[in-house]
Amino acid sequence: MLAPWIISTFTVIAVYYLDRWENKHVKSLFDWVPAILLAYIIPAIVSYILNADYSLESIHNFSKDYFIPLAIIAVMSSLSLGQLKAIGLKPIVVFASGSLFIAVFPVLLMWAFSDTELISKTMVLEDYWMGIPPIVGSWIGGSTSQLVLKELVECPENIFLTVLVMDNILVNVWTILMFQSIKKSDQLNSWFKISDIAIPENIRAEKGAKLNPWLSTCILLGFVILSNFLLESFVVKVVLLSFVGLALSNFISRWNFKFALRAGGILIIIVMAVLGLKLQLATLGFNVPFLGFLTVWLVGHFIFMLLIAKLLNVNMAWVPIASMANVGGIATAPAVTAAYNIKWMPHAIVLAILSMATGTFWGMLTIWLLRNFVTS
Repeated sequence: MLAPWIISTFTVIAVYYLDRWENKHVKSLFDWVPAILLAYIIPAIVSYILNADYSLESIHNFSKDYFIPLAIIAVMSSLSLGQLKAIGLKPIVVFASGSLFIAVFPVLLMWAFSDTELISKTMVLEDYWMGIPPIVGSWIGGSTSQLVLKELVECPENIFLTVLVMDNILVNVWTILMFQSIKKSDQLNSWFKISDIAIPENIRAEKGAKLNPWLSTCILLGFVILSNFLLESFVVKVVLLSFVGLALSNFISRWNFKFALRAGGILIIIVMAVLGLKLQLATLGFNVPFLGFLTVWLVGHFIFMLLIAKLLNVNMAWVPIASMANVGGIATAPAVTAAYNIKWMPHAIVLAILSMATGTFWGMLTIWLLRNFVTS
């Protein structure tokens, strides 16, 4: 059937160009409704209007075999390990501690309050625990990890949309709070008696001619086709293509990092448009206790990083920077950073890319812990 392909193609083109349209009203829309959420909702609305169910169409298998693996290898191949050296070990440890907290804390919280109705009924019986790994993927890794983890945990579509909406609300509010927090960094340094407030090394810009985008596309697609031919397990494909992406970016001197990152962003929109075909709007719900759970989780992540920064005696500005690199991503992390020191913006971008590269693995840890908790 061609209809799912036509709907998905229309959605991707519409979202792609709307996101780049320099119109203040459209810009304000995308400030609150990100492209990934719009790409997910439009196909669902069209399906609802047509009274059609496209959840079993072959396009979903094609997406899982090609679009998602391509997004993974593209995003992973945008990370240059050499750039991490300029940031320094301590800020990376602060960042990693925030990622660790995001991955592990929800399981600890569920264990501590296992007898409450929120955990025993909402989380376990109503399967809301399946919405936690996609949130881990969203906060640490971004949209690519979120989609991969949704597939790995087999999160129901109604819960996934609820998660997307709540996540969007929280991240928008959190971004505002981090803008305010980073402006108070000098006061926090004084209050916590932080002495190590040196400016990190400059990150050198990539120089020289890069691989042609078409050649880069052929290389990425070639590895995906090869993985489909040799491997059946989706999890094994995810892990293998992640390492292949890292190898491409760090062993091919002319690798086109910018193209890889841009391609990854477009592929994410494609995947979301295809997933939106599965969504039935009538099943959408909004669970207030679950939103409270997410809020405690997010605030705890920030407090934990503050403690780690204090222990390491590192500039408190790294806490909101690391938080936005985790939770916000490659667009908001440098924007928040600029409110403190514009020279640190490249470092925020590198941390955000590191977040994109590691989110899937943190989410796999969360899935393993959650399944052990739910089945115990």
